[in-house]
Amino acid sequence: MSINDLPVLSALRTKMQWHQERQRVLSENVSNSDTPNFRPRDLVEPKFDKTGATTGSMGTLAMTVTSASHMTPSGAVSSFDQNKNAGFETRPAGNAVNLEEEMMKSANNQMDYAAVTSLYSKSLHLLKTAIGKG
Repeated sequence: MSINDLPVLSALRTKMQWHQERQRVLSENVSNSDTPNFRPRDLVEPKFDKTGATTGSMGTLAMTVTSASHMTPSGAVSSFDQNKNAGFETRPAGNAVNLEEEMMKSANNQMDYAAVTSLYSKSLHLLKTAIGKG
């Protein structure tokens, strides 16, 4: 078994990739803050079981719905979470991006990413120490 096969490290890598993709989505929301009829999006956070494996269809190759206008096939999971409060502050042009909220999400995402990367690197260092290579 290689180090890459450990469930904990695999879960941490999945979480880091999710944070990277979420940062991209949040930056698209901010960059489209003046685009008429633009609705902010967010990603659904992956769920993990006790072994560190993703639950649901996050770990399998299932069809995903990337837009609210797509038809949902049976068993499909949406990778995007349409903001339920998006209509609360919709401007006359139809844009529903709240810059303050998006920047708060972005800052929280950056802090969570830093925590996960720190945990990942410390876990690798601990394993290397345990096998005598650190």
